[in-house]
Amino acid sequence: MGQTLPKPALRPYLAADTPVLAAIFAAAIAELTGDDYSEAQQQAWASVAEDEAQFGKRLAGTLTLVATLQGSPVGFASLKGADHIDMLYVHPGAVGQGVAATLCDALEKLAGSRGAKNLTVDASDSSLDFFARRGYVAKQRNTITVNGEWLANTTMQKTLAQAAAPGASI
Repeated sequence: MGQTLPKPALRPYLAADTPVLAAIFAAAIAELTGDDYSEAQQQAWASVAEDEAQFGKRLAGTLTLVATLQGSPVGFASLKGADHIDMLYVHPGAVGQGVAATLCDALEKLAGSRGAKNLTVDASDSSLDFFARRGYVAKQRNTITVNGEWLANTTMQKTLAQAAAPGASI
């Protein structure tokens, strides 16, 4: 009989989380995107977190949630405005344990509570299948330049379930 994996817990981002979240960001890019992006592209992408002060400002400027397993951060996700997933990264050692799904579920609920009818994400080629399985539909391909390297992603959108009427019990 298999062992039950602990369920990820969520908590709000704190400024003190910045170094560990920057490390999760870099590790996820280095270890999980190699089939879809070149080494130069990965390095350019991961370099976004090298300036921890700037990275921390980006996290603080969005609604960022931190996923933990047994008290240790293993992933994070951020909601920009009411309706856009800005970042969703999971440490390679925690992949397959429900961390990304737990984070995405929470962002979808938060977006709905903020009045969003749809939720969008600019999904990396490595995360397309994850979002497609969750009901996100590809809308357009994009290319962006990050530190001199071209990176492709796909804007995907999901129609959120209509929120319960005010005063209705959930």
